[in-house]
Amino acid sequence: MGSSPAVGRREYGITLVASASYTCLLFVWFSLPAYLPTIIDDVGLTSTQAGVLAGAIPLTYIPLALLSGLVVDRIGPARVIAAGVLVYGGGQIGRSVAPGFASLLAFTLAMGVGATTVTFGLPKLVSTLFPSGRTGRPTAIYLVAASAGSAGVFAVGRPVLGPALGGWRPLFLWSGVVAVCYGAVWSIVAIRTGVDDAGGNEEGENAADAFEPRALAADLRRVLTHRELQLLVVIGTMYLLINHGIQGWLPTLLESRGLPAAVAGRATSAFVVAHVVGVLGVPELADRFGVERPALAGCGTAAFLGIAVLIAGDAGAVALLGVVAAGLGSGGLSPLIRTIPPDLEGIGAGLTGTAVGFIFAVGEVGGFLGPVLVGTLYDATGSYAPGFGVLAAGGVGVAAAGVALVALDRR
Repeated sequence: MGSSPAVGRREYGITLVASASYTCLLFVWFSLPAYLPTIIDDVGLTSTQAGVLAGAIPLTYIPLALLSGLVVDRIGPARVIAAGVLVYGGGQIGRSVAPGFASLLAFTLAMGVGATTVTFGLPKLVSTLFPSGRTGRPTAIYLVAASAGSAGVFAVGRPVLGPALGGWRPLFLWSGVVAVCYGAVWSIVAIRTGVDDAGGNEEGENAADAFEPRALAADLRRVLTHRELQLLVVIGTMYLLINHGIQGWLPTLLESRGLPAAVAGRATSAFVVAHVVGVLGVPELADRFGVERPALAGCGTAAFLGIAVLIAGDAGAVALLGVVAAGLGSGGLSPLIRTIPPDLEGIGAGLTGTAVGFIFAVGEVGGFLGPVLVGTLYDATGSYAPGFGVLAAGGVGVAAAGVALVALDRR
């Protein structure tokens, strides 16, 4: 008993250092949406091309997520995260010198490859370091770190750092350099702490056995046929549709209503702040009262109402109310879709990476379509309302799937 506080400090310390991988990722990821109107003008993009760029990182998750999850479960999260950070940092540096749409898209897709290792590596890291039932708070740590990255680029990167450095290309360059430097530091931490060696796997097989086709097929079968996990996939798809769609286009929507770019960026950061409140508050309350599954339905309802208010409002207080409600709803969903899989019968810590990979492999279809549909529907109609209406419908889908999960739990 006397040694447990020290072990806890070490575990939380490792989690905190690893969480910076998410901060760097979200900063470089959303640096493009933060500067999207400027990039559209500088590079000569259509709104459809801009939507494709905003959805390109989620697009990479569709073919790679399951594979990435399987690799994380077998190799271990720490080393895989280190490699991924170096990849997405290098991609951001490449975007800083990309001359046109094709090269911007290629470097953005490369960033997506690195991003998958962080998305699935961190839940695996937490399930390795912490016992079942104690993963909520460390999960909140890395999700808050992620939100700090996306909020930082809208609140500080776009209005302060970008102009100080000389525009979007220097901001892309130096944020990529910072990410690469962090990746080098985390590589050293990963080796010295031995987290991957200590985690092992539930079956005790060696790495070669773990990658045998029969072992891979057995794990995939257990994950893909799990009924409750399938409903979490639906929720994850709608969550990512909402989250990427709003963060990809909200600054542009608000600028179209007459707000200056800096004010629109800060208003978008309000969405991220509300998202953080949801990340911290919803799982804590859900754990305390044992209502994790009903909380999913409640979060979907909040997201729907917030987006509906945003569509109806102008660029003033009413719109801000919608931004906050949508942020709270999406924020609550973010940790729940990551912390529920390890507690599902037949999944556990051993298949956490693969299970979360399954959620995002399908879910990032929504993550890609969210920003693409908003841009495409704007090109077709001249209004952002139809695209944001699709995002609002995603909230209804989350609520319905959450109700279905509650029904399964009561059987």
